[in-house]
Amino acid sequence: MHFIFSDTVVLLFDFWSVHSPAGMALSVLVLLLLAVLYEGIKVGKAKLLHQVLVNLPTSISQQTIAETDGDSAGSDSSPVGRTHHRWYLCHFGQSVIHVIQVVIGYFIMLAVMSYNTWIFLGVVLGSAVGYYLAYPLLSTA
Repeated sequence: MHFIFSDTVVLLFDFWSVHSPAGMALSVLVLLLLAVLYEGIKVGKAKLLHQVLVNLPTSISQQTIAETDGDSAGSDSSPVGRTHHRWYLCHFGQSVIHVIQVVIGYFIMLAVMSYNTWIFLGVVLGSAVGYYLAYPLLSTA
């Protein structure tokens, strides 16, 4: 297998069949935006994880100790129970975002495996632009 410069390619699904330069330009644009989205999700996931860790008052192990020492250990209305519930909701949200990131990543990978040079360059450019736009968001609070 080798990379080719062509304006005809089938990407991911049979209905995404490109047969013209305009179709190739549109496909490259779609994959470029998908790569930008992938980088944005990657940075957003890291930022969300940081916010969750900062906002949780104590670690889960410290909460477990507090549960065994306290008399309201079985109550869901206790602060410890609410914190556990909030932690699980945040973990579920992180998991959903991770699945979305993985699916987009595999779509991008499979598109690049068409060995079309234009598609490859669009994905690389989209990844670079996405990283350039999303990376400064990590430093903002």
